[in-house]
Amino acid sequence: MAAVIRLRRQGGRKKPFYRVVVADARSPRNGRFVELLGTYDPRANPPKLVVRQQRLDWWLKSGARPSQTLRRALSRQTAAPAST
Repeated sequence: MAAVIRLRRQGGRKKPFYRVVVADARSPRNGRFVELLGTYDPRANPPKLVVRQQRLDWWLKSGARPSQTLRRALSRQTAAPAST
């Protein structure tokens, strides 16, 4: 299984809200996923990214590739640790 870390769209029309998930590369954008890692709110000022950093690091070491959009969001700001 080729794992990819990507954004899964939630929220209503014109009110995007994303969940950061680990999924099989073959599954659709809003389809099945392996693990929920955090959230991303692009409407906040500045955009808010909350990720369980320990699990993100583990998946990256295991060979999961982040999507281009998620890579850009991670590099733009330091991820705030999730409360759970």
